[in-house]
Amino acid sequence: MSQSIPVLDLGPLQDGAPGALDRLGEELRRAFTEVGFYFVRNHGIPQSLLDDTFAAAERFHAQPLEAKLALRINEHNIGYMPMRGATTRVNAVGEVARPNANEAVFFKRNLPADHPDVVANVRFRGRNQWPAGLPGFREQVLAACDAFEGLGLRLLPIYARALGLPADHFAPFFAEPMYTLRMSHYPQQEPAAPENEYGIAPHVDTSFMTILAQNRIPGLSLRTQDGDWIDAPAPEGALLINGGMMLRRWTDNRFLATPHRVINRSGEERYAIPFFMDASYRAVMAPITADGSPGRMQPITYPDFMTGYQRANFHHAAEAAGEKVELQGA
Repeated sequence: MSQSIPVLDLGPLQDGAPGALDRLGEELRRAFTEVGFYFVRNHGIPQSLLDDTFAAAERFHAQPLEAKLALRINEHNIGYMPMRGATTRVNAVGEVARPNANEAVFFKRNLPADHPDVVANVRFRGRNQWPAGLPGFREQVLAACDAFEGLGLRLLPIYARALGLPADHFAPFFAEPMYTLRMSHYPQQEPAAPENEYGIAPHVDTSFMTILAQNRIPGLSLRTQDGDWIDAPAPEGALLINGGMMLRRWTDNRFLATPHRVINRSGEERYAIPFFMDASYRAVMAPITADGSPGRMQPITYPDFMTGYQRANFHHAAEAAGEKVELQGA
């Protein structure tokens, strides 16, 4: 599988090599029409920063449950989600499984208290919740978010060329991109666990772009276009990137959102730090068609899409909306 997932090397582009952007665009188009994932090398994010961010995730989840629950996830999808706090429904692949066997904490752009969206309590534009008693944690999270966002913005011209568009096409849509850093903990799953229990059930992401730092503990697997599940490779020094429902919708279903899942039977505790990046909050994403004709889907914004998704998949969001959450197999 590692041979079939395209590897985009940003080195020639950074060096100003003639034709590098168009070549990368061709490689990205193949990645998203045949596989749905790609690796990126020479991405500019130091391995030490990634290692320190994994360590920060482990530090957070090592806290007593009471300390984590003090930051309980809110309507902005910011904060701590307890173990089995979500059931994959809207973006599920196959039958809905049991609640996901992971806990996670979510961070978004670090908005100041006087930001107009914070003052107006705009959905998904709240302030981050920070743990007490973890020196350096906040600084590490913000450094990771800055690094991942910077990479995502550098990749946008390649996405534009992959679609046959001018290199700067996406720039106005990502003036202040929405993003989420999720720090997940997957405890060891017992061999006797139910067959339909996953760390995260088979699903596709919601995002335009998901940047995934390589994990030394296995557990992530991808579904090929033939329907087979295979373990995700982890070449040293590369980041794994995929698209989700937003990318698929925005490209009028031309680009893939490939299913993946996590099962942790490694015998060790597993941590992950995926970074989900989307267009700016108020950007209107009208489908980009091959011939410029109207798309099959209506234009949409980030809050339009995410409000329904959150209510369907996250127990706290359904409860806030006054809906009953049914826990399969609970």
